[in-house]
Amino acid sequence: MGTPEHPDFEHGRGAASGEAPTRFGLAAREVDGDRRDHVRTLAKGEDGPPVKLRTTVTEERPKTILSFNQSPDIPFDRSINAYRGCEHGCIYCFARPTHAYHDLSPGLDFETKLFAKPNAAELLRATLAKPRYKPKPIALGTNTDPYQPIERRFLITRSILEVCLEARHPVTITTKSDRVLHDADLLEEMAAQNLVAVAISVTTLDPILSAKLEPRCAAPAKRIKALEKLTQIGVPTHCSVSPIIPAITDEFLEAIVAKAGAIGVQSVGWIPLRLPHEVAPLFREWLDVHFPERAGKVMSIVRSIRNGRDNDPDFHTRMRPSGVWADLLRTRFRIARRKAGIGKAEFELDCSKFRPPEVGGQMRLL
Repeated sequence: MGTPEHPDFEHGRGAASGEAPTRFGLAAREVDGDRRDHVRTLAKGEDGPPVKLRTTVTEERPKTILSFNQSPDIPFDRSINAYRGCEHGCIYCFARPTHAYHDLSPGLDFETKLFAKPNAAELLRATLAKPRYKPKPIALGTNTDPYQPIERRFLITRSILEVCLEARHPVTITTKSDRVLHDADLLEEMAAQNLVAVAISVTTLDPILSAKLEPRCAAPAKRIKALEKLTQIGVPTHCSVSPIIPAITDEFLEAIVAKAGAIGVQSVGWIPLRLPHEVAPLFREWLDVHFPERAGKVMSIVRSIRNGRDNDPDFHTRMRPSGVWADLLRTRFRIARRKAGIGKAEFELDCSKFRPPEVGGQMRLL
């Protein structure tokens, strides 16, 4: 369980607490003694030990599955998120605040109270079959990971890929899991038709640090191996060194880029740490648990690249930090990429092969 200084911290989870969101004026959850009643439950008998926190999954059936956006600083206009919440538990995850919309904690609730959309492929099929639908690449994994552990049980991401392959619809995938290789058969076939590209995030090469930052993700070595296997079967790959956390993970930047170049990855990039809404206090709490001696330094650098704030939410600048530290990271990355022999690859997926899928057993009209 926890430590004397942080009794509520549970090993194997990213967040140290599960405080209720306060952005929407919701009533705060009360603390019962020194245990948070929405995080811990007691074993039989009031004096028993706390039960280990378990993951629960609620099935939901939305009416639509494609989300569209007009953001000027992201390279896609539509996406699918098969799951809400993510068991990977990455403490830095910018998607954590989305749980607050459902009166759930962006902390431990985000990691343990998950939602799955088993009818995602059915909804996608109906959407792609609409006469006025115009294809553009669909991004998977833009909010929560499409290959988090519960994908093994639900196979929602795989069912989405099956529909896209049938319809010859292009897809991009972002993940931190080597579980993506379970769909290598589909990805290889899609890649042969220029219908897919896969990005895998590698934050650090230190498995011990990774276990603290992203406790239920695949180990860094497994992610590197997944990138290598995907390149071997012809899938266009991108290695994202992200997020870069100053004074915590930035030391691995050059080594990650070098490994990506050595295995034939076509593209690399980096994204600085973002701390929107509840992520900032959760990350500060995480620093106090794992790196108390450098917490002040880390946050000082973070604020220096975000114009004196913990987070910059503005379009255009939220993905482009400023200041001396940011310039240093850009220079280091540029030199590392050149040494690794990796160019500025841009994956232009083919939308011209698209054909509306069958719906309800009806054949397509040729």
